[in-house]
Amino acid sequence: MKKGTYYLGIELGSTRIKAVMIGDDHKPLANGDFMWENHLENGVWTYSMDEVWQGLQAAAAGLIQDAQSKGLDPAGISAIGISAMMHGYLPFDADGNQLAPFRTWRNTITGPATRELSPLFHFNIPQRWSIAHLHQAVMNGEEHVKDIAFLTTLAGYVHWKLTGQKVLGVGDASGMFPIDSETCDYDAGMVAKYDELLGGKYPWKLKEILPEVLCAGEAAGTLTEEGAKLLDPSGVLKAGIPLCPPEGDAGTGMAATNSVAVGTGNVSAGTSVFSMVVLDKALANIYEEIDMVTTPTGKPVAMVHCNNCTNEINAWAGVFRGFLEALGQKPDMNAVYTAMFRTALDAEPDAGGLVLYNFLSGEPVAGTSDGRPMLVRTPDARLDFANFMRAQMYSALAALKIGNDILAGENVRIDRIFGHGGYFKTPVVGQRILAAAIHAPVSVMETAGEGGPWGMALLAAYMADRKEGESLDAFLNQRVFGGARCSTVEPVQEDAEGFRVFLDRFKKGIPVEQAAIDHLK
Repeated sequence: MKKGTYYLGIELGSTRIKAVMIGDDHKPLANGDFMWENHLENGVWTYSMDEVWQGLQAAAAGLIQDAQSKGLDPAGISAIGISAMMHGYLPFDADGNQLAPFRTWRNTITGPATRELSPLFHFNIPQRWSIAHLHQAVMNGEEHVKDIAFLTTLAGYVHWKLTGQKVLGVGDASGMFPIDSETCDYDAGMVAKYDELLGGKYPWKLKEILPEVLCAGEAAGTLTEEGAKLLDPSGVLKAGIPLCPPEGDAGTGMAATNSVAVGTGNVSAGTSVFSMVVLDKALANIYEEIDMVTTPTGKPVAMVHCNNCTNEINAWAGVFRGFLEALGQKPDMNAVYTAMFRTALDAEPDAGGLVLYNFLSGEPVAGTSDGRPMLVRTPDARLDFANFMRAQMYSALAALKIGNDILAGENVRIDRIFGHGGYFKTPVVGQRILAAAIHAPVSVMETAGEGGPWGMALLAAYMADRKEGESLDAFLNQRVFGGARCSTVEPVQEDAEGFRVFLDRFKKGIPVEQAAIDHLK
């Protein structure tokens, strides 16, 4: 086995738990993964904690096997980082018992809480944020709230179990509660307002139950004996390995696309879609469609987050697979997706008059509380495969476009946008559609397919190997992406005009989507 300096990043995404090991040149060397899916139980989107550990162990075992098959010794891992889907609600009592099922980012059940908190803080509090879930539980009079001793995210939970440390990276923490970028901590004034709102009703103060906030580069504990057994029952990964601050998938996406400097941005498009633009200062105005979060170092970021993206494309890929199987063929799913995406470029620019809603779940940016995937067409619309796929591609970004139009109106400076995620896997197609949506060039790096777990491994390497005074910007620019290749697609005016026409129909038809939500239970 080849000894070396390795770093491990693990990300619990919405459909896959993936582990990536990189070397001191920061290139991926081995990986392992586990497929999973959220469940709608009693009206709540959730995952079981048993499956969290089943998936982590499977991903770690796969990575170890892959590394060893290549002659690499994963026992040489020098640092580990854990990341996961941001937001959500995971409360625990003083004995570490989970008090309520995990409520994920996908839930849109906290509307009353956000309507009370946003004006109180004079700050947009999205429905998926942890403080929104906590306050909704308060408003609902849920019995468990009085017993909360610790409230965290999925990444914070896993990190806690591996290290015993109740901490969180500032980027992930910014999806729990608003952050003061000057202090790299929860906004003290807003914390005080929330405690005052509760008026001593519970035996805890807010900051007492939230994780400690850490910035990228800080030490966040080491793998304990118990944690090592939880992660790798085979015993290859030993106790004592340092861990960096756990982060959310937004922060790892920024690291993976070198988008942590002011004026840079990225769009992560997969099961959900979000855009991140790093600002020199927070927006002066408040918008329900725009979240103010932070980079892994605490810089303010304008985030437009949409709950739905490629889920409807994936569902139709399954339909087309079934059709091919009915014809006696054994379909190659990569070829199916490639044909679906590339055919979209052969369509009419406005998708032939079709309107398609990909809302599997609620979409707050569009103002819908639930989801009903739906295709609508007038009698004179042109329904064919190409137009259908262009409507699918447009629909996947339509809600994101609504939010980003607000940023354009605020004259937010964007020097470059990078795309990553499954939407961009087929060359050119996703870039061209996004460029049409945001009226700006879109770049995809050769490493775009590596995604969040690779970004998390980079953050682990930054903590373990950074030079004195070296910023995360400098580390990524000079030591990771210095020679990286990328492709850039400029916006096509015909596409941009077609997207505008489609979006106009899309917005006018939202009451139709709402009617389906109201009447199709």
